Amino acid sequence: MVGLFYEAKARVVFGDWDSASGEEVASKYPERVHFLKINVCEYHDILALFATALAKYGRVDHALSNAGVSEQENWFDPNLTVESVQIVPDQTTLDVNLLGALYFARIAVPYLRHGSKEREDKSITLLSSVAGFKESPGLFLYSTAKHGVMGLGRALRAYLPGICGIRVNTICPFMTATPMTSGIQDAWTRAQLPVNQAADVGKVCVEVVRSTGLNGKAFHVSGGSAWEFEANLDRLQPEWLGEEQSALLNKGQEVYGKVCRALFENKEPFR
Repeated sequence: MVGLFYEAKARVVFGDWDSASGEEVASKYPERVHFLKINVCEYHDILALFATALAKYGRVDHALSNAGVSEQENWFDPNLTVESVQIVPDQTTLDVNLLGALYFARIAVPYLRHGSKEREDKSITLLSSVAGFKESPGLFLYSTAKHGVMGLGRALRAYLPGICGIRVNTICPFMTATPMTSGIQDAWTRAQLPVNQAADVGKVCVEVVRSTGLNGKAFHVSGGSAWEFEANLDRLQPEWLGEEQSALLNKGQEVYGKVCRALFENKEPFR
């Protein structure tokens, strides 16, 4: 991912909890890449990442949230008893995949706006997953978190462009060959299903980031190719929801959006 943005002439500041790997990557591109060790569950770590970018380059133009971990334990273990369920389960997957994305997006907004001139291209790109819009049996926290990332993207895409000119898009990779998926890769290959390489997802991210004007889109990435699906969900809404309910839903969302914007801007609510 870092190398692809470097090749696209970007100046990159990135963070990771794995300092050895992060420093190794940064050392390959010393003139335009800077690494900072961070924990995305720590708000002040993400603040430090953006502050470093601003201090080093004087501006932040694009922000990409890519941190993620797999399921750490089975929250719905069939062997749970009334005794063992008393123990608070691990919530790392939620903290990294959802809370980290929320922290990142919140902090990104003022840093993207800082010193920005009218009509400058600014964006936030969020990494969700196929598990963010389809059921994924067994990935209880992971799927919950990635659905949350999709929800965050949808909530921001109609809000940020209007108030501060920041566009928001979401990437939803299918099976990607990474250490997180090593346990299922053999079965996947035997089934002759498509597999992304990390660079495939990275290339989609680069294209989305540099596509000025692109906002509110979500891309399913499979076998190295990408398909945008939010437009079809909206276009076909009268078919899967019904024309009457679709019209009411659209009107309600419009009213709700105006009320929220008025409240956030400390103006009189829409009536």
